[in-house]
Amino acid sequence: MTAPGVNRLREQLQVAGYLADEALATSCWLAQTLERPLLLEGDAGHGKTALAGALAQAQGARLVRLQCHEGLDLAQAAYEWNYSRQLMAIRLAETSQERLQEADLFSRHYLLERPLLQAISSEQPCVLLIDEIDRADEAFEAFLLEVLAEYQITVPELGTLRARRVPSVLLTSNGTRELSDALRRRCLYHYLDYPTLAREVAIVKAALPEADAALVEEAVQFVQRLRREDLAKTPGIAETLDWVRALHRLHPQALPEDMTVLLLTLGCLLKTREDRFLLSPERARQLIEGRRSVGVAEKA
Repeated sequence: MTAPGVNRLREQLQVAGYLADEALATSCWLAQTLERPLLLEGDAGHGKTALAGALAQAQGARLVRLQCHEGLDLAQAAYEWNYSRQLMAIRLAETSQERLQEADLFSRHYLLERPLLQAISSEQPCVLLIDEIDRADEAFEAFLLEVLAEYQITVPELGTLRARRVPSVLLTSNGTRELSDALRRRCLYHYLDYPTLAREVAIVKAALPEADAALVEEAVQFVQRLRREDLAKTPGIAETLDWVRALHRLHPQALPEDMTVLLLTLGCLLKTREDRFLLSPERARQLIEGRRSVGVAEKA
């Protein structure tokens, strides 16, 4: 039996435009209830980042995003001192012959808050998105452990700054490198896989209500079959949405019969040179014709 809180959260996410299944809604609810970070893994384009935005919107919370990258350091992620302002204070003190103590310079007044400290310091509900944590290096992971375990950040000049209100923390990973066991232990875990046909149709219809239902079903069935091909980069839900938007502008009722026209739109789905030339007009027609043998209800 599903907990009432899970159903309520799932409904809130749906109102915010995000269709979460029961497993994902349960993971989000448990993370919030237990005040634990949630690690979301899966291929790019599966809606990991979008979930954070929907969660913030659903709960009327502030969204704080930290985009990870190679070489990410403390100054970019947590805090740094406003050196120019400190220098100005020193010069003003010298001009007025005031006595300025070191503690006066290293106060919160001169501290520039970056995403991690912004989330820790927020007095309002906050969703902290640590996006693509697998792109950061292990040194940054080690620093992150304190934040995720205790919801606090240690600033040597000020001491330990603890969360005024525990934020909801989502970490996303595309699996470009293996994350440390220490980081995984501090998080709840959920893997976002490719959706079923019926679920992807529902997602596209919810995101693009103006698109013709027949077009959506035909396009999603094509994408589902395309994912079974030997592709270098399999299209995700984000690519499906882009493609249906494009088709809706060009052929609002159904997939184009002319394969040349259809292939011209596949830049929305296929993002490498090899994948683009792998799909011939003949193979594209075979994938389209296969839609008649499988119904949406059968794949639910």
